[in-house]
Amino acid sequence: MNYELEICGLTRELELFPVSDDTAIAAFILFSDVEITKASAAALLERAPEFDVIITAESKGIPLAYEMARQAGIDDYVVARKKTKLYMADVVKTEVKSITSDYIQTLYLGRREQELLSGRRVLIVDDVISTGHSLASLESLVEKVDGKIVGRMCVLAEGDAAKREDITYLEELPLFNTDGSIKE
Repeated sequence: MNYELEICGLTRELELFPVSDDTAIAAFILFSDVEITKASAAALLERAPEFDVIITAESKGIPLAYEMARQAGIDDYVVARKKTKLYMADVVKTEVKSITSDYIQTLYLGRREQELLSGRRVLIVDDVISTGHSLASLESLVEKVDGKIVGRMCVLAEGDAAKREDITYLEELPLFNTDGSIKE
């Protein structure tokens, strides 16, 4: 089963995948879709507040964060990592339970990333915001390092996230019943 979605005048067929016994989601994957990534970055930047640095969570938001930083002419963006690396000193962390994962994940920032965020205007970006758990985790990390959140942006707001007034998004993405019908 697929769901047809139009973003920035571009149409994509998104395959549906169950995430529980009664709910399925449409898989929106920015990886390998340069056309959607570039168009989405440009459209989001048109709506973005003034910012100094972008943060996203590893991994699907990375192409969007990179492209937004590139188009905005800023040299840095921050990725909250799902695992620590040997080169990451003095890490800060937070936990997240994403709709697309069946386990609790931890997001980490090393010293370099903390310095990039501290005291700066931070724009949080992601590919999809659904439950808001990943967003809350990114907010927690930014607050821990004294960054100032100036905006929260995503390509798609899924389900109830589309009702939120604190995020900017390009298109709504419904949740689905496992038979492919849209949840009401």
